[in-house]
Amino acid sequence: MSQLRIALLGTGPWAERTHAPAIAAHPDVEFSGVWGRRPEAAAALAAAHDTKAYAGGGDVDGGGSGAGGLDGLDALLAASDAVAFALPPDVQAPLAARAAAAGCHLLMDKPVATTVPGARAVADAAERAGVASLVFCTLRFAAGTAAWVEEQAALGGWFTARAHWLGALYGAGHESSPYADSPWRREKGGLWDVGPHALSALLPVLGDVTAVTAVRTEPDLTHLVLTHASGVSSSALLSLSAPAKGAGAGLELRGEHGTAVLPQGWGDPADIFGTAIGALLTAARTGEPHACDVRFGLRLTEILAEAEEQLAGP
Repeated sequence: MSQLRIALLGTGPWAERTHAPAIAAHPDVEFSGVWGRRPEAAAALAAAHDTKAYAGGGDVDGGGSGAGGLDGLDALLAASDAVAFALPPDVQAPLAARAAAAGCHLLMDKPVATTVPGARAVADAAERAGVASLVFCTLRFAAGTAAWVEEQAALGGWFTARAHWLGALYGAGHESSPYADSPWRREKGGLWDVGPHALSALLPVLGDVTAVTAVRTEPDLTHLVLTHASGVSSSALLSLSAPAKGAGAGLELRGEHGTAVLPQGWGDPADIFGTAIGALLTAARTGEPHACDVRFGLRLTEILAEAEEQLAGP
């Protein structure tokens, strides 16, 4: 496998700004094509990166015919070794299971899905097919933060941790953003959009979550208190509706060695995604699962789904 043929599913701002440039620039990758439900968007993104468009519409969970429906997707999967996803999570999940069944490695966005059955179906499909998988949790692939997480996990001796991820996508004073038009983000809020970021750094340092308590004090300000397998507890504040001047993200650990603070300035998202592509290549070539594989993505969904159930009440 001298070069991995990677397809891109999705044509929105995240695909345009991050996924497509990273795939096109990676020296060990052939950009095998773009699939989207809007033919004009797929054609424009494909043309910008000198690859082929496989456009489509209709029901992505089934049906569709011709080059513009799921038959077009099947043609792209047949021409690819791996698939990168830039789709809403509950659109991503069934298509990822379909791609795995076609023998394609998976480079998924977080969260894998917003339901446990949806995420488990992808994990099971990847396991049955024997394909490599990776979930793009930014902190685990940005150079400074990835190294920091590994260092703190190896150091140990932590007493507690406090994380916050407060986005201003829908907050007062925020600047217009193309991501604000995302229906799933508006519906699911910070718990599902930025919650995976916080959990992706907390779990490798403190251990799996054994209990979660969730409280919402504003329409989109979620407080999580987590108990970890190590016996340590942590907390996380999550929102997409913080005031613009009060937005920010961070993680602080306190323990017997003192205090450790997550580095800031993570770098360009396309460069970070390029690192994730390299990690998928390694997993595909060696057969060794990455720590952020789809099973880890399933675990994140299980934790967030439990929190969501608590917030919904009896």
